[in-house]
Amino acid sequence: MVFLRTLFIAFLLSLAASAAGAATGEAPHVDGGALGLVWAAPFAGMLLSIALLPLLAPAFWHHHYGKIAIAWALAFLLPFAAVFGPAVAFYETLHTFLLEYIPFIILLLALFTVAGGIRIVGHPHGTPGVNLVFLAVGTLLASLMGTTGAAMLLIRPVIAANAWRKRKVHVIVFFIFLVANIGGSLTPLGDPPLFLGFLKGVPFFWPTQHIFAPMAVVAGLTLAVFYILDRHLCAKETDRPDKTAGRTRIEGGVNLLLLLGVVGAVLLSGIWTSGIALTVYHVPAQLEALVRDLLLLGIVALSLWLTPKGLREANHFNWGPMAEVAKLFIGIFLTIIPAIAILKAGEAGALKSVVAAVTDDAGRPIDAAYFWLTGALSSFLDNAPTYLVFFNTAGGDPAELTGPLASTLLAISAGAVFMGANTYIGNAPNFMVRAIAEQRGIRMPSFFGYMAWSGAVLLPIFAITTLIFFI
Repeated sequence: MVFLRTLFIAFLLSLAASAAGAATGEAPHVDGGALGLVWAAPFAGMLLSIALLPLLAPAFWHHHYGKIAIAWALAFLLPFAAVFGPAVAFYETLHTFLLEYIPFIILLLALFTVAGGIRIVGHPHGTPGVNLVFLAVGTLLASLMGTTGAAMLLIRPVIAANAWRKRKVHVIVFFIFLVANIGGSLTPLGDPPLFLGFLKGVPFFWPTQHIFAPMAVVAGLTLAVFYILDRHLCAKETDRPDKTAGRTRIEGGVNLLLLLGVVGAVLLSGIWTSGIALTVYHVPAQLEALVRDLLLLGIVALSLWLTPKGLREANHFNWGPMAEVAKLFIGIFLTIIPAIAILKAGEAGALKSVVAAVTDDAGRPIDAAYFWLTGALSSFLDNAPTYLVFFNTAGGDPAELTGPLASTLLAISAGAVFMGANTYIGNAPNFMVRAIAEQRGIRMPSFFGYMAWSGAVLLPIFAITTLIFFI
């Protein structure tokens, strides 16, 4: 409905106009302790829509997901502005857009565009050893080019390599486990939750230093299970692969250099402190963040200019997935505002039961509880806002969370990234991989069938990880 979009834009403009007269003095904000749980209802509705509507009403969701996101955003913003005033609503909206949503979308856009300009031509045969290499390499690439970028780069070659096999569904399932989720745990480029942590002040290489060991355990055990299963199933194949497959090569190599540019731009914003900020209605946009975002947009333009059009067409590249993420996250980032404010209030807030569940009687965080509770919500909701919720539950102070409470931030980060693999809806690339596989004639498990796979393979591995790192 065009009406909803028009209403949303008009509402934001009216907030800006109403708040303009109050642009002096301290930043207007709301006390999370004054908010009841009812304010988190639009956030819950937004996430439940993402979780259930693609399953219950796929055609309706496909055509109207952007309008649904805006409707939930307005369901929060209209009452919020009426109760707390336009100035508060405008400040919270602007703060979210300038410091979280826009940088988040620009990074995803850069990774999506650059990855879409790289094409692997030719493929080895999908033997157990070759499949193991594919998954291991994809797991490592996911931290460099994002789970979405690595998954979109490798899923088609993996499907082509295994075209000769009748038993290949498990290859795609483990691909989702590793490349679309677990592998993205080592840098802020890997998975959206870690980039949001980076925007909140977590150093760029903090995940590399602290999550490497848990990731190595989880990925190593998952790869071992895959190899044993793949050898067993491959031995049952009666057909043999075609021996005429061509030599493997990479096209669009310029995008590999641009990928390094993405890494450099994000690193620059993490190590350079300019001390200069452009303040817009009390919201300080740091110069280094603005430079990073401009560099990333420049990389997007270069990739589109330098990559032959035919290469992207051969990759079946289109903007649909990026548009979906951009529209949905408007609703997510706006409706999460009150939930984060409530959690920041701690014991004084309406979500004190959540704080109590991850805190012992002495007030110390329970790392195992953080790992499993963050992971459980990340399995069925979106792992990026879930990370933010528990980041703030743990205090929201990056200096504290990367210092004395480093083990707690590790539990939150690992739970958000690893357990996004538990369901199709845990992370955006999961559904994308499933859709591509089904387009290629592979009959993927149902929603609950996939959960049977993840429950049998991943939950025991996560239990082992808990015993090693979080008890």
